[in-house]
Amino acid sequence: MSESAVLYRKYRPSKFAEVRDQDHIVSVLEGAIKKKTIPHALLFCGGRGTGKTTLARIFAAAIGTTANDLYEIDAASNRGIGDIRELREAVHTLPYHSPYKVYIIDEVHMLTKEAFNAFLKTLEEPPAHVVFILATTEEEKLLDTIKSRCQIFRFHQPSRAVLKETVLDVAKKEKCKLDKDAADLIAIAGDGSFRDALGILEKVIIASSDGQLSSDEVASIIGAPRGELLMEVVHALTKKDVGAGLAAVALATAAGADMKLFMRLLLERVRAVMLLRNLPAQNTEILASFNEEDAKALAAMAASPESPLNSHLLLRLLDAADQTSRASIPHLPLEVAIIDICQKGE
Repeated sequence: MSESAVLYRKYRPSKFAEVRDQDHIVSVLEGAIKKKTIPHALLFCGGRGTGKTTLARIFAAAIGTTANDLYEIDAASNRGIGDIRELREAVHTLPYHSPYKVYIIDEVHMLTKEAFNAFLKTLEEPPAHVVFILATTEEEKLLDTIKSRCQIFRFHQPSRAVLKETVLDVAKKEKCKLDKDAADLIAIAGDGSFRDALGILEKVIIASSDGQLSSDEVASIIGAPRGELLMEVVHALTKKDVGAGLAAVALATAAGADMKLFMRLLLERVRAVMLLRNLPAQNTEILASFNEEDAKALAAMAASPESPLNSHLLLRLLDAADQTSRASIPHLPLEVAIIDICQKGE
C-alpha cells in the first residue's frame, strides 16, 4: 500500500451520511433504495479522488450485497473482449448470500471497442440479480450506446472549503494540530480530489517531528511558495517592476516551490483584485481566504484606478499557467509573462 493512500482508505466513508459534497447523488440513491427501484446499471462520472468507487461500495452495501457478491474490476487492466466474455458468463450465476451481485467496473472508458460491443447486450438486459456500477474519469470517451443504458451520476469536484474542512477533521482525528492556513494550502494542492488532499496531509504528518503543523512548515514540505514571494510578484506587476518580479520567481524556484501551485496562488490573488473592483459589495467573501496583511494589500490595489491588474493581465497569466505544466523549465512561462506585462504595458 502506498503511503499516500493510507489516510484516504482509513477515513473512507462507509455510509451515505459520511459522504461529503455529493448530496445530489446520495439523495437519488437513497430514494431508489427506499422505493425499491434499484437501477440495473449506473454510471458514475467525475474527476479522480471524488469518491466514485467509495459511493459505489456504499450503495452496494446498502442494497444488501456482501463482500462475496461484490466484484471490482479495473478496466484499465481487464479491457479486452476475453475479459468481457468471462464477465458475461459469470453474471448468470446466482449471488452467494445477497439479493444482488454488484459489479463495479472502474475506468470503464478503457475498454476496447470490441469489449464495449460485447458488453452492450449484457448491460441492456442483465439478470435481475445483477447491478452494474460503471465509473469513469473521462465520460466523453464512452459510447453513447453505453451511456443510454445507464442512469448517469456526475460527481462534483469537492470545493476548496470542503477539502479544507476534511483535512482539518482528519488531522484532528490523527491528533495533529494543523492551523487553518496550513489546511487551506493542502486543500489548494489537493486540486479537487479528496484522495490527493489526504495523501498530501499524510506526507505532511510523516515529515513533521512534533505534529504541530504551521502554514510555513506545510509550505516547505509540499513545495508551496511563501506568501510574501507571491505578493512580491503581485506588487511587481502593479509597479511594472521586471527586476522585482523575476527576483521573486527566482527565490521561489530556489526554495523548491511547485510552479503549478505558485501559478494557481498567483492567479487567485490577481483574480481577487479584479473581483474586488467589480463586486465591491462582496469584499468580505472575496478576501476571506487571505491573511490580514495580504487582504489589506489586495484591497488597496483594487481601490487604485492606476493599478494595471485587470482582466487582460489575468488572461496573460492564465496563458502562462497553462504552459507551466508543459514547459521543460517550469518557471519560464511566468518569467516571460512578467517581462511582457511589465515592459509592454499589458
